[in-house]
Amino acid sequence: MLSALISFIIAAVFGAAIFFTTSLHPVVPVVTGLAAFTLIYILLLKQVMKRVGESMDTVQKDLMANRPEAAIHKLEAVQKKYAYWQFFIKKQMNAQIGMIYYMRRDFNKAYEYLDQGFVRHWIAMAMLAIIHMKRNQPKKMIATFEKTLAATRKEALLWSLYAFCLEKIGDRNKAVSVMEKGLKKVGNDDLMKANLESLKAGGKMKMQGYGDLWHQFQLEKQGDLIRKHTKAMQGRRKMVRR
Repeated sequence: MLSALISFIIAAVFGAAIFFTTSLHPVVPVVTGLAAFTLIYILLLKQVMKRVGESMDTVQKDLMANRPEAAIHKLEAVQKKYAYWQFFIKKQMNAQIGMIYYMRRDFNKAYEYLDQGFVRHWIAMAMLAIIHMKRNQPKKMIATFEKTLAATRKEALLWSLYAFCLEKIGDRNKAVSVMEKGLKKVGNDDLMKANLESLKAGGKMKMQGYGDLWHQFQLEKQGDLIRKHTKAMQGRRKMVRR
């Protein structure tokens, strides 16, 4: 990456200058060079991430204004401009773009990006696992969830999603095992406990408690989502009339 390369070159020149122009102990130029590398790298990293952050703010505004194409275009521009400046930026942008396509239900296009996404972006990786499930690829689904959980162990919804998908493909026993393991990692979580008990009793998991975080994965039938939305709207009208 360019940030590391530039930092290394400047630090090496700085250390070499000290070595050849002074009579100090050889360790001094090495330590000084390392310190210079660290300082320069941090400064470059801050500048790059600041500019990426500014671009992401405009992307968020596009998404809020229902301009997904504009958001994708900006994300691709960020990827092209900064991919060689900092580690993982390309993968992070792939994850973001893949999520937008997923939310638009363009799962084939979403897969192209999510498959090249950042493993620590657990929402994007969960979407990738769900696409594997939709494609009837249970082994790939399980492998993706396991890889994601190795990097992100404290997210209750991630464990619950994994179990939900396992139950959906007919592996209730493994779903129970995943929820038990997840509770040990996450700690006290009432929703996870309730869903674990439901699985053990042969029932379905209730995920609505996770709110919009859950709904973005679009694992409920469209008819159910429409009915819930209609019911919520009717409830709001009644409240207004009162």
